[in-house]
Amino acid sequence: MVIALVGRRIDPPDLAFPVFPYTAVKRVRERIHDLLKDTDANALVCSAACGADLIALEAAGELGIRRRIVLPFEAARFRKTSVIDRPGDWGPAFDRVIKEVKAKHDLVNLNIDKDTEESYLQANQVILNEAISLAAASGDRVVAALVWDGISRGDRDVTNAFGDTARSLGLQVLEVSTF
Repeated sequence: MVIALVGRRIDPPDLAFPVFPYTAVKRVRERIHDLLKDTDANALVCSAACGADLIALEAAGELGIRRRIVLPFEAARFRKTSVIDRPGDWGPAFDRVIKEVKAKHDLVNLNIDKDTEESYLQANQVILNEAISLAAASGDRVVAALVWDGISRGDRDVTNAFGDTARSLGLQVLEVSTF
């Protein structure tokens, strides 16, 4: 099984309505670990932002599961805008995982110029495409996973859009709660 995963980042300290509090990291880590084990995943495709992505990448690494990372732009810029800007010490985990995945030629950089919502929507489409491609090559099936609070933020919700796109492709969508 190939898992295409997206999810929430850790909440900023001043967020009025939490969607992924830092205090839930341990619980979410256990849930993602169980998901990867229970689905007998042999590959994980996701980005590498703080929160759901890095937790999943670390769990997959511990389980010996192949990891493919899709970044909308170069790693140093992504690290600054999507990794170290939230509570927790996510930088070292990002650096380690990027190095490991890059050494196995499983880092996909889209080289998008702008850091916009559209950049992340494009990355999500590539995550699905890469997962489908890996599954086709290995004869596996693809399952999409959403690690989130289960509540859409509306038209601008990149995580919800990923789930909608996955469903439109006929993929099963599993959800992991961030609470």
